[in-house]
Amino acid sequence: MSSPCREFRQSEWNDHLAGHVAALAVEWFAEDLGHECDWTSVGLIDRSAQSELDVVVRSPGVVAGLVAAEVVAKVADSGLEWRPLVADGAAVEAGTRVAVLAGATRSVLAAERVLLNLLGRMSGVATATRRLVDAVAGTPCRVYDTRKTVPGWRLLDKYAVRLGGGWNHRMGLYDAILIKDNHLAALAAAGFSPAEAVQRARSFVAATFPPSRADAMVVEIEIDSPNSLPAVLAAGPDIVLLDNMTPSQLASCVATRNAERPGVVLEASGGIRPGTVAEIARTGVDRVSSGWPTHDAPWLDVALDWGS
Repeated sequence: MSSPCREFRQSEWNDHLAGHVAALAVEWFAEDLGHECDWTSVGLIDRSAQSELDVVVRSPGVVAGLVAAEVVAKVADSGLEWRPLVADGAAVEAGTRVAVLAGATRSVLAAERVLLNLLGRMSGVATATRRLVDAVAGTPCRVYDTRKTVPGWRLLDKYAVRLGGGWNHRMGLYDAILIKDNHLAALAAAGFSPAEAVQRARSFVAATFPPSRADAMVVEIEIDSPNSLPAVLAAGPDIVLLDNMTPSQLASCVATRNAERPGVVLEASGGIRPGTVAEIARTGVDRVSSGWPTHDAPWLDVALDWGS
């Protein structure tokens, strides 16, 4: 099964994301410094003191957020120097030095927790994503994220998923059509079937957006029973989301799709975790979507250590 002509927009590091991180960092430091300062450092550390500290991961995983951390360091103090020692998205062992932070000691200490929170969160998401990606290795199945992200952190969470080897589902409600169970319930009350929902969505997109936007707008519909699939396939969605189905049901849906509409992508969702994803991928679905990396994965243990 090949990828569809329409794909969700994928996160990448660019000026927009860098500006977003810089704006967030202002709020992060305001939260930590209370619009005042680090009184401990001001009271104890000489203004002229300079330091160089190592950023070290204390548990194995995928390090993510190094490029974002440089933006955060510059927000803390434009004189700080941030030197990454590995690439964003690199798999590292416990004890690996991944970056160096150098500059005024007071600024280094004031930036410490904000930087480590950023790296710990993003690296945790990337590490969890990599576990899912590794689990489906050898199959054509892709791992996608969801909108189950920390409020205000969605772009960073989704960028971390990409660094972990995963793919981004829609960024928000604004960049794709995803007809979910509650949409279908509302439409059923008005007398419309799931297949008619797809047709209405197609007509809406064509009538509302210029061709360049319409051509990029994914139309996806969620179903929870294989019995719903034939009629929905005939309506021509880009993707059918198979929600909370058993592996045998997923395999049945794949067989139906292959026979009736091979160009439609099948996505499995619901209960996607490291212990379940391999069996689901082997059913032949094209992708799985999981909120597990962004809502349930532990942070990676990252520390700032005094250099030798």
